[in-house]
Amino acid sequence: MTSRFDFEAARRAGQGIVRRTPLLPAMELSERLGVDVRVKAECLQVTGSFKVRGAASRLVAFTPDERARGVIACSSGNHGRAVAFVAARLGIPATVYVPRWVDPVKLEGIRAQGAEAVLAGETFDEAEALAVADAERSGRPYVSAYDDPWVIAGQGTLAGEILEQLGETPSAVLAPLSGGGLLGGIAAALRDRLGAGRTRCVGVSAINAAVMHASIRVGRPVTLPERETLANALAGGIGLDNRHSFGLIRDLVGDHVMVDESAIAGAMSYCARRLRLVVEGGGAVALAALLDGVWQPADGQRGPVVVVLSGGNVSMDVLVRVLGTVPGASGVIRGAAPRPVDPGPAS
Repeated sequence: MTSRFDFEAARRAGQGIVRRTPLLPAMELSERLGVDVRVKAECLQVTGSFKVRGAASRLVAFTPDERARGVIACSSGNHGRAVAFVAARLGIPATVYVPRWVDPVKLEGIRAQGAEAVLAGETFDEAEALAVADAERSGRPYVSAYDDPWVIAGQGTLAGEILEQLGETPSAVLAPLSGGGLLGGIAAALRDRLGAGRTRCVGVSAINAAVMHASIRVGRPVTLPERETLANALAGGIGLDNRHSFGLIRDLVGDHVMVDESAIAGAMSYCARRLRLVVEGGGAVALAALLDGVWQPADGQRGPVVVVLSGGNVSMDVLVRVLGTVPGASGVIRGAAPRPVDPGPAS
């Protein structure tokens, strides 16, 4: 692949595999914030998260020899489920390493597609090291969840859908930030389609899973101790030898914010009660940034704000606990006073 990500090839790879997810108006948020807010519901994606976009892009590009050897991946759950799903469609043997704390819903999803799931390591980074070692030893291709140009191009197809569905340029796109494959792909695709600086790309990290955020602050990939979080899909490092996603986030994403566990729980509850969507913690962090007021559109900002709800794979036990912890889900947006919606110029 050339230095320019091939988003069109990634789009073609996803045909017949990837679902075109809805871009839904968030009326209450729009009224409260004074801007048009839409949510991109990747929680309704075929495997329950955006990860199938990158998995399709990468595995469809396998050579016949690579397909015969099979694929190895490491995942906190969603990437593994996506790789397992696409591999089954293409007849590719798949082995997915997951940390021992993996959400049972995601583990079941991996195994249901016929992939071998290997529980290994107390942290994501430990599991990933074991997966990479297995790939090197066996000669099978390893597919990173975040630092692979084909995977990044696949995740970037989400931006193309947003532009087509909106029919106009968004003023901002907020997305969860972990390894950087999703937001890096979105930012690169928007740059290619619109030019630099037309849309603000906002990376939202969970405070307890903020390795990319910390890496950007110091200017190089770093490691942090793994901490328990509702946003377990965002857990793990970005690789000290990161070659692709770190540079994209550093160069193309200007806004970085973090949300705490309370805000994440509130956003999950808001999704269930107000939007009628089941969204996991990692998938809800971008919405949490708006609800909690840690990111707000600038006064006079024109163009819709798009919030990516990146996944909905969460166990019922966790969802019930969250809903019980945040009774009522009032939907009050902290730090944001109501503003009238500017309808823009008449057409």
